Amino acid sequence: MNIYSWNVNGIRSIAKKGFEKWFSEVQADILCLQEVRADLDQIPESLQNPEGYFSYWNSSKKKKGYSGVAVYSQIEPDLVNYGMGISEFDDEGRMIQLVFPDWVLNNVYFPNGGQGEDRLDYKLRFYDAFLENSLHWLSNGKHVVTVGDYNTAHQEIDIARPKENENISGFLPIERAWIDKYIKSGFVDSFRELNPSKTDAYTWWSNRFSSRERNVGWRLDYGFVDKALMASVLDSKILSEVEGSDHCPICLELDPPFPPIKVVPTV
Repeated sequence: MNIYSWNVNGIRSIAKKGFEKWFSEVQADILCLQEVRADLDQIPESLQNPEGYFSYWNSSKKKKGYSGVAVYSQIEPDLVNYGMGISEFDDEGRMIQLVFPDWVLNNVYFPNGGQGEDRLDYKLRFYDAFLENSLHWLSNGKHVVTVGDYNTAHQEIDIARPKENENISGFLPIERAWIDKYIKSGFVDSFRELNPSKTDAYTWWSNRFSSRERNVGWRLDYGFVDKALMASVLDSKILSEVEGSDHCPICLELDPPFPPIKVVPTV
């Protein structure tokens, strides 16, 4: 089973850049999109309900053309949650959660903390609420898979210019420490687990200074799984050759059926 994830930086924009052709070619079992920045009635019918897929959309309730996530899935879930049940975090349209019999898929566009102290605090509180939500599902015997734009580069290997950005949101010690906490709580960065020493592997590039052409980027997009599920991960890839957004897609390949959860992690 393959799960693709892509921050498209505006689905109406990427729809004009060959998105539907790419989508048909990859034959994704599940495709998770972040930063769609549109309400459902603002996009082409062919993208609202692609043939062969169940479609789920969560647009921002606070501001038009902002944030928003979507999921196309060939597998129908038992339940769909449009957030965590916390209005201050749910109103920006940042999360869709699909609940299957033995696992949960989270598609999340985590907040950017770069617009001042209030937004950094919001981001960190969102992170903590999300960790609590993830541990809830583990404690109920379900595996947890989370793909999306985490808006933080975890380690120096995940950013092209670590020293120049150590005081910039997205690479602040307090943001990176939360990812450490998430990992300590029983979750695994599947790409880094499979590629511990791989350098120059980024998923986002600034639109300025020919950053993508020079590969001066950040790895902000991840496929995290719980520790027990890592044995079922066949591959975790960055598709840096795919253009159309300032982010590139990632792909997580899993091999079901999944093993039962034997030990529930705690914070």
